[in-house]
Amino acid sequence: MEIFIKVVQVIACFSLLVLVHEFGHFLFAKLFHVRVDKFYLFFNPWFSIFKFRIGETEYGMGWVPFGGYCKIAGMVDESMDTDQLKSEPQPWEYRSKPAWQRLLIIVGGVLMNIVLAIVIYIGITFTWGDSYIKTKDVDNGFMFSEVAHEIGFRDGDKVLSVGGEYVDNYGQIPAVILLDDAREVQIERNGQPMTITIDQKYIKSMLKDKQFISLRTPFVVGKTAPGGGAAAAGLMPGDSLVAVDSIPMRWFDEFRTAFAQHKGDTAVVTFIRGGKQMTAAVPVSAEGQVGAYLAGVNLADLYTISTRQYSLLESIPVGFNRTFTSIGSYLKQLKLIASPETEAYKSVGGIIAMGNFFPGEWNWFSFWQITALISIMLAVLNILPIPMLDGGHMVFILYEMITRRAPSDKFMERAQLVGMVIVFGIVILANGNDILKLIFN
Repeated sequence: MEIFIKVVQVIACFSLLVLVHEFGHFLFAKLFHVRVDKFYLFFNPWFSIFKFRIGETEYGMGWVPFGGYCKIAGMVDESMDTDQLKSEPQPWEYRSKPAWQRLLIIVGGVLMNIVLAIVIYIGITFTWGDSYIKTKDVDNGFMFSEVAHEIGFRDGDKVLSVGGEYVDNYGQIPAVILLDDAREVQIERNGQPMTITIDQKYIKSMLKDKQFISLRTPFVVGKTAPGGGAAAAGLMPGDSLVAVDSIPMRWFDEFRTAFAQHKGDTAVVTFIRGGKQMTAAVPVSAEGQVGAYLAGVNLADLYTISTRQYSLLESIPVGFNRTFTSIGSYLKQLKLIASPETEAYKSVGGIIAMGNFFPGEWNWFSFWQITALISIMLAVLNILPIPMLDGGHMVFILYEMITRRAPSDKFMERAQLVGMVIVFGIVILANGNDILKLIFN
């Protein structure tokens, strides 16, 4: 059922994004009296699920459930339909229109994706407001991953600033380090300020690290692994661990460290069950694990969650700001991907990775957040100066506007073929990464 819900969300998200994107091309084409031959959701090789004609345009739905297209008369696009170019240009064709009109027709899709993201972020802000945990409100410090420990962080460190700037939302700290090239993190440890410098060699590991920094939580058992030490010792879901070898502890990371010191041995664990304090000798594996999984906790019981509600008018500038901030962040991500030394290209994902963006149960807040983000990604990727993409067409039109000379139809055909090779290569890389992750992870 979880996979089915993810598939439904992916199809719903991409259907909306494709319709909006292609509508941008359609809108400007109609505005400038260019004939639109077809407007389709999904691709329709051989046959369509349904189709109908209104005026000069055929509208329909294909059977391949991804993508869609807006076929504009007199334009060399990914369909590679060049027969239409053999006749004399007609006044209702794309190729007969002034360069500035063709430019707007081309960028119309990208503009609509950006507008959609703005509208979604305005709606999210107005409906749900802002809720997050401020970095300064994490009084007991953070828990860090193994990679962070190698860099020099320690569990319980408080983060004061990153690159000399205070980061209000603690969840954005890794992104600031990676995307803003902030290599110095100011922390407080045991009441003393310190500066941790992040060496460039750790960037590759940080890109793969999903738990670089996280909130500290108590160790409440969610479930035990069959055959593990916790199950053998009789620990049960709901047990709250409070000490190891009579040393009081509160946070999960403290127990993790204590168990690591008992590898291949036994640890005496004190825990609370039903209001009663109990002890058990828990076998610890050679890896320092006891086979107990954390239970979900209500963060509101542990931390102050800052919440702000917005009126509709207040939501509008927030929506614009979030959209253009996200565009900037995504451009920085592409810069990382283009840097071979970071190996960020290995993290590029295809349709499976996109599906994993979505939760296994329907959640409107998550759906709209992810849809807005993918809309921005689609806009940015489409404006890249690659033939076949909108950005490639835009470059050729700008060249024409500057030189007063249009590229030949033959050149445009060849450019489209080159663009198709590049785009298909990116698609193969992205989906190949997905397959490798399925095999080796």
